[in-house]
Amino acid sequence: MIHYRKIMELAYDEVSLRAISASTGNGRPKVTEILQLAKEKGLNCPLSEEMDDQWIEEFLYPHKAIENSGYGMIDFDQVHKELARPNVTLSLLHHEYEVNCRTNGKIPYAYRSFLRHYKSYADKYKATLRVRRKPGEIVEVDWAGSTAFLIDQDTGEKIKAYLFVATLPCSQLSYSEATLSMDLNAWIGAHNRAFQYFGGCTQIIIPDNLKTSVTRHTLKELVLNPTYREMCEYYGTLCMPARVRAPKDKASVEGSVSTLSTWIIAALRNEHCFTLDELNQKVRQKLEEFNHRKFSKKNGTRFSAFEEEEKFALSPLPSKPYKMAEWRTAKVRPDYHISVDNRFYSVPYEYIAKSVDVRITESLIEIFFKHMRVATHTRLYGKFGQISTSKDHMPDNHKLYIEQTPENALSWAETIGENTVRIIQYLLDTYQVERQALSSIFSLKNSARRYTKYEMERACKEILSITNRPTVKLVQSQLKAIKKKDAEKVLEKNSSVSQEVFGFTRGTDYWGEK
Repeated sequence: MIHYRKIMELAYDEVSLRAISASTGNGRPKVTEILQLAKEKGLNCPLSEEMDDQWIEEFLYPHKAIENSGYGMIDFDQVHKELARPNVTLSLLHHEYEVNCRTNGKIPYAYRSFLRHYKSYADKYKATLRVRRKPGEIVEVDWAGSTAFLIDQDTGEKIKAYLFVATLPCSQLSYSEATLSMDLNAWIGAHNRAFQYFGGCTQIIIPDNLKTSVTRHTLKELVLNPTYREMCEYYGTLCMPARVRAPKDKASVEGSVSTLSTWIIAALRNEHCFTLDELNQKVRQKLEEFNHRKFSKKNGTRFSAFEEEEKFALSPLPSKPYKMAEWRTAKVRPDYHISVDNRFYSVPYEYIAKSVDVRITESLIEIFFKHMRVATHTRLYGKFGQISTSKDHMPDNHKLYIEQTPENALSWAETIGENTVRIIQYLLDTYQVERQALSSIFSLKNSARRYTKYEMERACKEILSITNRPTVKLVQSQLKAIKKKDAEKVLEKNSSVSQEVFGFTRGTDYWGEK
């Protein structure tokens, strides 16, 4: 048997290839090959006691034992790569391996042996073992039970800081940051920064049953927080909260919370931070140390395992992070407005007295009725009582009133005739307060809705022929008079026509005269 351990130890002591070859009885090409393979696979001296010649041979030449057994070869690299794909399992890969062996006249391993060999391969060569967790499939999130502290510069008082933790179960890479609260804003912001740290998003998020993520979780019903659900939809991921009182549903993050509480919170116990940014800088330093620490029972680190075996499987992030949005309900007031933080936004008047859903972001107010958006406004800041009103949301009579300006009044009069323009201009010139003139003109425009343009122009002409000081009431009275006169004329005409027709309907023959 080749003396693998001796070859590596002599090379470590900087003995020449010629001397190593003479000492072990192996040719220089073989010695060079062994040292090159060991370098590529990260096997370095000093070696532990368990790393004997047989262990090193299996590590450097994993296929040799299978070749000597007479069974069909297993392409472990291909198995490991295929297992990262969605819905691919070891059962499926073993079935394909069996079909391939029988096709080539080889003896296939049974499923349990196949699984054992793959586990042995993954334990030696890969930092992650994909029997239980697929890369890029799940991220588990939670708050740490222990807290860090800030120091108030003025009072010296300790202020609690809460530690957010997100863990990828496949590679065990973790993200952590400190926040001053555990509210919805901090929860969503921490998720955004965690996804940025990972450089992608997983297929599933597993949170605990916090109010910031779950509104109601029973055996029959699961209701997510609307903002959290919207965030998941934005990143194209699925939220599957852990069952109530079932910490094993997110065992990875539970373990990371415990470990990070030691390596971050406990490690910073003697540090004095006065701002959240200062605290998070130190948290980030400890986090990097944690993610780059070597595994105790396998090769590599959390970061190297993530870079080599999980990063590729994450879904790409949108161009911009999710913007925090808060959902509320409101009732539409009689003036067809809703109140948000003592500022008022209009809704189409048809929804008066209805309950609507309101989506609130930093810059936008969106109003929904039965999942249909009915209004959008730019969010107002500053003074309370500000109003944002859209003309499209007003009833017709309100639109007419709001649109009352001297220019609009004259434009309307021009569509009627020159006499109407003269009266409107006279009203605008004679009233001391413009709003009073516009109010009178608004009354005249309302009256005009019951009369034709011809009747309006005729009434104005007749009033101007009578007086040089026309008023709206005079015009309205004249309109009624014209309407009445026209109606009487029509009635007289119909009466005369009726009598004439009656005289000719029955002739003298009807009365027996010839």
